[in-house]
Amino acid sequence: MSELSDEAKALRHREKMQKRKAVQDAEVAGKAITGKGLLIVHTGAGKGKSTAAFGLLLRALGHGWRCGVVQFIKGAWETGERDMFRRFPDLVAWHSMGEGFTWETQDRARDVAAAEAAWAKALDLMADPAIKLIVLDELNIALRYDYLPLAMVVAELSGRRPDLHVIVTGRNAKAELIAAADLVTEMSLVKHHFSAGVKAQQGIEF
Repeated sequence: MSELSDEAKALRHREKMQKRKAVQDAEVAGKAITGKGLLIVHTGAGKGKSTAAFGLLLRALGHGWRCGVVQFIKGAWETGERDMFRRFPDLVAWHSMGEGFTWETQDRARDVAAAEAAWAKALDLMADPAIKLIVLDELNIALRYDYLPLAMVVAELSGRRPDLHVIVTGRNAKAELIAAADLVTEMSLVKHHFSAGVKAQQGIEF
């Protein structure tokens, strides 16, 4: 059987893409909901959960949105993302309220108090009608260690105003939060340079 000519290949490809476009257009036409605020969860053992959330934050800023960030665990060290987004104080309300990971603080009462203060700040941001997107960085960690009541957090997130987007990051997202979310992405660990002895690096990890 002889190979198709370039012209025949181009025609076949065009016909295939026309069919694909018809399917895609029909699928898009079937979606009637617009302007819905999403509850987005980034979880999993792989690297990139917070990084992806800050990518969405950057996209939102490109549209001139007012946004908020509350960091539940991070906060005890300087990061590139914090320094970057703090250059836009008119658009980003940034609050790093963590004191480090649990193995660093070694003080549960202190960790709980920090998480409660961070959650109170998150509620303040959620109540601000000018804010369209909020990143709750490492909230999943606070929930994993029961620093905050899970039912209360899920209820508050589910009851947020309908046009507010909220992104929650961190490993081990609770099943109840996953069930309440509109979009859940799990970052899977395939390979990580840390296992080969490479330390965290400025510009990559922080």
